Amino acid sequence: MTTDEGFVEQVAMEEDTPVLFDGDTGQLPLVTRRALALLLRSRYVAAVDHPAEWRAILADHDVLESRLHDMFLGLVVDRDDEIAYKTQVRPDGLSIPVLLKDEPYRRVETLMMVFLRGAYRQQRNAGERAAYVDAEDLVEYALSFLAHGETNLAARRKEAENALATLVRERVLAEETEGRFRVLPIIEVLLPVDRIQELTRWLRAGGAQEPSDDAPDAATDDVTDDETPDTEEPRA
Repeated sequence: MTTDEGFVEQVAMEEDTPVLFDGDTGQLPLVTRRALALLLRSRYVAAVDHPAEWRAILADHDVLESRLHDMFLGLVVDRDDEIAYKTQVRPDGLSIPVLLKDEPYRRVETLMMVFLRGAYRQQRNAGERAAYVDAEDLVEYALSFLAHGETNLAARRKEAENALATLVRERVLAEETEGRFRVLPIIEVLLPVDRIQELTRWLRAGGAQEPSDDAPDAATDDVTDDETPDTEEPRA
């Protein structure tokens, strides 16, 4: 259809969108709706896991960002690592409902994430396309920071194994073979440069040996830059 001026008239998105269920008033195509639902449900959406939804995020970035803005959420798309995730918008002077809660990781999970961040950056800087760690190395690293005089080693090992399971469940790690895990790119988002430096200072000061869960918060909404952090090399 053309207008009187000779330009092609743009068809509204809702006119192209089939009704997906009784009473459907949605205006987005199916794959874009799936992408929006995944963004809301998951910590992040990765191209390797959801290629069709990733393409929809790139193609319909503006409309997805607008939908998230309606809920006071932001959209971050990392084209280099091919991941997209939501963030909490916190406008100054405006009272809003907060959908994303800041839930800091427990101490043992934080220790493991420091190890993972170092392994990820070390292997990627060496030219590897992906970074891998062994479960036993990760658990032993966490156990090396036990408080002096700790005697219940079985309980502490179980705690470390549970922390490993948490990182797998939250898609920080993906099990490739039994006991062998791929470190996923989201680790760069969870531990940006300033946070990894803060955690490294905390470790060097012996903070990890204290029995209380007083580690600096490893969770963050910030995006990392490409600067290599001043971290200790991970024990492999």
